[in-house]
Amino acid sequence: MLTREQNELVCLTGRETAMGKLMRRYWMPALLSEEIPAPDAPPVQVRLMGEELVAFRDSNGRVGLLEEHCLHRGTSLFYGRNEECGLRCAYHGWKYDVDGTVLDTPAEPASSSFKGKLHQAAYPCLEVGGMVWAYLGPPARQPSFPRYSFMDLPPDHCYVTKSLLECNYLQGLEGECDSAHLSFLHRDFAREGRDLYAADSAPEYEIEETDFGLRMVAIRQAPEGQHYVRVSSFVLPITCWIHALTKEVHIYVPVDDFHAWRYDFGFLIDRPATPADSFRTPEIGPDYRRLRTQANHYLQDRERQRTRDFTGIENFLNHDAMATETMGALYDRSREHLGISDQAVIAVRRQLLEAAQSLARGEEAPGISIGQDGSTLTHIDTCHGLVPPGQHWRERFPHLTLTAPAAPAVGIA
Repeated sequence: MLTREQNELVCLTGRETAMGKLMRRYWMPALLSEEIPAPDAPPVQVRLMGEELVAFRDSNGRVGLLEEHCLHRGTSLFYGRNEECGLRCAYHGWKYDVDGTVLDTPAEPASSSFKGKLHQAAYPCLEVGGMVWAYLGPPARQPSFPRYSFMDLPPDHCYVTKSLLECNYLQGLEGECDSAHLSFLHRDFAREGRDLYAADSAPEYEIEETDFGLRMVAIRQAPEGQHYVRVSSFVLPITCWIHALTKEVHIYVPVDDFHAWRYDFGFLIDRPATPADSFRTPEIGPDYRRLRTQANHYLQDRERQRTRDFTGIENFLNHDAMATETMGALYDRSREHLGISDQAVIAVRRQLLEAAQSLARGEEAPGISIGQDGSTLTHIDTCHGLVPPGQHWRERFPHLTLTAPAAPAVGIA
C-alpha cells in the first residue's frame, strides 16, 4: 500500500504537483482528430490535468491548442469564430493563430502596437493514430514524438475510441497492469476452456525494467505442460499496451484529479480493422461518455450474472469502469491490502514515484529519449501465446528486448 502522502504524489497532476510536472514532459492525447474534422470546424473545449483549453483546426488544416480564456478579459474562446487561419473571440474580436500569436485587436487604434506585446498560451500538437497529441511541458525540453511500430501500418489497420472514466487516472491505469483480474472480471461462462486466462487465476509474474517503462509478463499453467504467456508493456507515464481482441494501446489522460479520458487504440498487422474490432464503440455516446455508468449501476443484469458471465455487465469497457470507478473518485491506497498478484501494480507505482521524485531533483524524465535516433520501437509490444514445455517465453518472443534496437547505420557508397 501507499501512504496518503505517496498516494497524493502519484495521483495529483496539477501544474505545480510533482506528477503534473512529470506528465507534462511527455506527449499525450488531447482529443480525437474526428472532433475537429475539417478546416475551420467548430472549436472544442479540452480539459487536461486541470487546465482549461480549446482546440481548433485552422483554414490550412493545422491544429491549435490554446488556453481557453481570452487574454483581453477572459471570455471563453470556445464560443469564438474559427475563420481565416485564426480563432476570433466573440466578445471584442481578438484573434489568435494556432501558435498563440495575437493577430488582431480590432477595438484598438490601427496604429497600436499593443498586440505585439501579448501572446496566448499555446501547446504544440501532432496527429498520430487518429489522435491529436499535445506537449504541455517546458518548450526547451520538448522531445521528439516516439516512433512506435504501429506508425508504419496503413491507417485502415488502426482504430481508436475515447471514453470518460469518472475517477483518477491511476485507477484505470493500474487495472491494465493487473493480469489476475482477467480470470474473474472478464470471465464468460460460454467460453470456459477456450479463454486460457480464465483457467489459471493465479499467474506467475516476471517484471522487467526497460527503457520505456516496464514489461509485465503473466505466466499461466496450460494443457499438456505448456504455459500461456501474456506480455503487456507499461509505457511511461500513462500508457499500457495490452492484448485484447487485437493489439491495443490504452492511455489514461488525466482530465483533472477525479476524471480521466481513456483512449483505446488498436492496430492489426495483417488486415484492415473492421467495426467488430472496435467493439467498445456501441457503448459510448456522441459526447464520449459511456452509456453504462455508476449512476445506472452499469445496467447490470443479475440473471445474466447468474447464468452467462461473472459480472452481469455488458462489454469489457464497462467491466473495467465498474471495477475502477466504484473505488471512489480518488482512492485512498493507504486502506488497501496487496498480495502476490499485485506485483505489477506495485512496480508501476514505484516507477512513477521514482520518476516524479528524480525530476524534482533536476534529473531528466525517463524514457523520453528512446527512439531519438530514428529507430522504430519494435521492442514496445504486447503479445500472447502458448509456450511449449522447457522453452522460455523470451525464445517465443525474441523481439522483446530491454532497450530500443539501434537504428541501422547509413553507409556511404
